[in-house]
Amino acid sequence: MINTDRVREKYILVGVYEKDEEAARASLSELSKLLETAGDKAVCRVLQRLDNPNNSTYIGKGKVEETETLIKEFEADGIICDDELTPVQIRNLSDALNVKVIDRTILILDIFAAHASTAEGKLQVETAQLKYRASHLTGIGKALSRLGGGIGTRGPGETRLESDRRAIRRRLGVLNDEIKKLSKARNTGRKKRIESSVPVIAIVGYTNAGKSTLLNRLTGAGILEEDMLFATLDPTTRTCSLPYGEKVLLTDTVGFINKLPHNLIDAFKSTLEEARYADVLIHVVDASDENRDLHMDVVYETLKELEVTGKPVLTVFNKTDLLNKDEILKDVRADASVRTSLRKSEGIGEMCEKLSDLLLRDRRHIDLILPYEKADKLAIIRTGGRLIKEEYLEQGIRVEAYVPDDIADIL
Repeated sequence: MINTDRVREKYILVGVYEKDEEAARASLSELSKLLETAGDKAVCRVLQRLDNPNNSTYIGKGKVEETETLIKEFEADGIICDDELTPVQIRNLSDALNVKVIDRTILILDIFAAHASTAEGKLQVETAQLKYRASHLTGIGKALSRLGGGIGTRGPGETRLESDRRAIRRRLGVLNDEIKKLSKARNTGRKKRIESSVPVIAIVGYTNAGKSTLLNRLTGAGILEEDMLFATLDPTTRTCSLPYGEKVLLTDTVGFINKLPHNLIDAFKSTLEEARYADVLIHVVDASDENRDLHMDVVYETLKELEVTGKPVLTVFNKTDLLNKDEILKDVRADASVRTSLRKSEGIGEMCEKLSDLLLRDRRHIDLILPYEKADKLAIIRTGGRLIKEEYLEQGIRVEAYVPDDIADIL
């Protein structure tokens, strides 16, 4: 019997920082988690303080020599740098160390390639990979030749696209056409949801904060829940009923991460646009993570880059069962917040109440007599708004409710 399982490769993590050593160490810890998600492991870390990364080798000459010694000591298969490298840096490090040289961008792209399951997700990942390769062709042929199997080889496959700019451009043209078709279909579905007057709630947050768990708890969607980064990539939309009976559509989005490659943001814009058209954002935060403030900053900065601003935000502090009850949790940029433990289904009722209250901000208050011949409108009010009171009188049904403008206009 032949064992076809891929052998876990060993890597040395390499990073540089200007002032904040603690943040740099936290970033390397996240890089280690990313590596675990990719199926490999970190055996050592190298961190250097520099005003700017070395233009030729990312780290200084002394650290290059130290890294070479560590590679031999740990029998490492390669190194992974915590920033996106230039072609010159990749080539020089590869020549000096004679091992695979990978940067944070390649690693994240590899994970996305492994986890994308829908046709659109696969097209978006391949687009991002090819854009990266197109910008890194010059001078990295030798470095790419050392990749072999493992990280950096998933996605487009063994078509030698990395060695031919014209082939990459042709392939990108085909991919962009396919993505436009899928994006058009997505826009059609989005338009129908908007016309239905059912509010749309987009779930955003740092990767592994608990977005899929939230969607599962509220809708029973059955989305994969894993304690790993980028466990799910493809968006899922499900219907949910809030405490007052109003129907909403909940849409999950891909998790954000620090130093998320711009090519990925560009490729996934059509997917992430769900947040732009949402009525309310649910921002899920892993409250137990010591870097939660940094993670919240990353989410808001990414939303700003996607031009998702001015939306009501409910911040859901998840995994609070792992914290001291007296610990203060704040998100000054949110309109409301709630403490939860989604895995234990704690705090979900309060979360739904606050979500329902946020939806009222853009609703019109109505208090009117609905003639009995228009009684069918009552079902529309229940579905698309919050019904406060209904009273059956001789002249009709007295209705007090909060409804969207389009529903109010037809009453």
